[in-house]
Order: sequence, then C-alpha cells, then structure tokens
Amino acid sequence: MLEILYFASFREVLGKAQEQLPVENYKTVECVLKDLASRGEAWQQALKDNANLQIAVNHSVATRQTPLNPGDEIAFFPPVTGG
Repeated sequence: MLEILYFASFREVLGKAQEQLPVENYKTVECVLKDLASRGEAWQQALKDNANLQIAVNHSVATRQTPLNPGDEIAFFPPVTGG
C-alpha cells in the first residue's frame, strides 16, 4: 500500500487528510496524480494541474517522475509562501 497525505489547504479542498492506495496500480507519483485527478475538478486543479505542487516521498523532496515502492508515503503540499 501507499500512504497518501494531504497538507494545509489541500485537506479542506479535497475533504481528507490521508488515505491508502494499492501500490500495484502506480509506478510513479505522476500515475497517482492522474488517478486522483479523475475524482473531479477540485482534485485535478489542486494536484495534477498545479504547476507549483510540492511533493515528498518518504520525507524527501520528490518530483512527478519519482518511482514508487510498497510502503512509500507520499505527501502533497500547496506552494509555500513567506511574508
């Protein structure tokens, strides 16, 4: 299984903080994003179409091309701004 975590505004927009997905269906982070985007417009805008999406796999910065393995934790963050 993959552990998927949604942080900050994603929790409110997507209506959940975490979920699990079967790793067999996903080779890369991009595969996960494509599947999640099929859930509707909010999912597509927040994750797949978000050019500033921040991604971590197992607490390390990742990209959409990062390969996935059983037991991986994938975290999605909105862009971080300072002030």
